[in-house]
Amino acid sequence: MPSRILVVEDEGIVRKDIERTLTQLGYEIAGSAAEGQAAIDLAEQQHPDLVLMDIMLKGDMSGIEAAMVIGGELGIPVIFLTAYSDEATLNKARIAEPYGYIVKPFKVVEVQAAIEMALHKHIHDSELRRERDQLHELATREASTGPLFLKHQGRQVRVALEDVYYISALKDYFSVHVKDKRYIVHGTMKHIESRLPTDKFMRIHRSFIVRLDKVEAIDAPHVIMEDGKGSIPIGDSYYGKLLERVALR
Repeated sequence: MPSRILVVEDEGIVRKDIERTLTQLGYEIAGSAAEGQAAIDLAEQQHPDLVLMDIMLKGDMSGIEAAMVIGGELGIPVIFLTAYSDEATLNKARIAEPYGYIVKPFKVVEVQAAIEMALHKHIHDSELRRERDQLHELATREASTGPLFLKHQGRQVRVALEDVYYISALKDYFSVHVKDKRYIVHGTMKHIESRLPTDKFMRIHRSFIVRLDKVEAIDAPHVIMEDGKGSIPIGDSYYGKLLERVALR
């Protein structure tokens, strides 16, 4: 199956020439755009294998800005097309972490070589990221199956995960609530969340993480905790995911 390539170039004649070259090389054109935002929209819709992006686009958004979104948020590799190979231009372009550069006027063999190298590197990078994420998930899962050790009032206190009802944020601290007490610990919610098993705990608000099997009821916009531990607000962006998680239990 041929690789699908999105072409972003604001000069119509040049854009058609690039598309013709890509077709001759056996690639499929996933779409074309002349402006940065249109390129982002097309990338979201078409999910191409690669984007050829002119650095100097006309309009409100530069090719570099568009590439940062397409590469950084959508995970699609970008090769820059440029008529400028000076150091200042390339230094600006590096912030988008492109997979290569093609200097205009280009040769067909250079285009094919740049594309094939970028596609190969992207596959390799994706495999490395997947392996890293799997290892991180495994390490987190293994680390979070045992008790929590929390530094509370100068001591390392052991807290069994099954005893935790919820965790709340307190500026530079967080509070771990168990049945008959709470532990106030210096740290961030992001840090404590990374130490909790994701099948047992869920963040339902920017300031609250709950243990799902200790939720007695959902009375939107709150959850009611077991054993009279009170009600906790549900953030709007978390509500749908919470309903999915509860339905799967």
